[in-house]
Amino acid sequence: MSTAQRLLLEGASDAVGFVGGALAGYGVGLLLGMDIFSEGYGAASIAGIALVGIGGGLGLHLARRWRAARSARKE
Repeated sequence: MSTAQRLLLEGASDAVGFVGGALAGYGVGLLLGMDIFSEGYGAASIAGIALVGIGGGLGLHLARRWRAARSARKE
């Protein structure tokens, strides 16, 4: 795999992992009644924002683990 293809795969998988995880965190927050777009910054809104951040970080981590496992299988 060329350097450009490797970098494209790295960037795309990071983006998909982060956005997917953030959307999952947003969905969990909505299920728990924590709307991040509610008026004001109440405790529920801040907790929802934290869930989006945690979800994004976990999604990014999973994407990087997937990429590492994929490269280990090719070697």
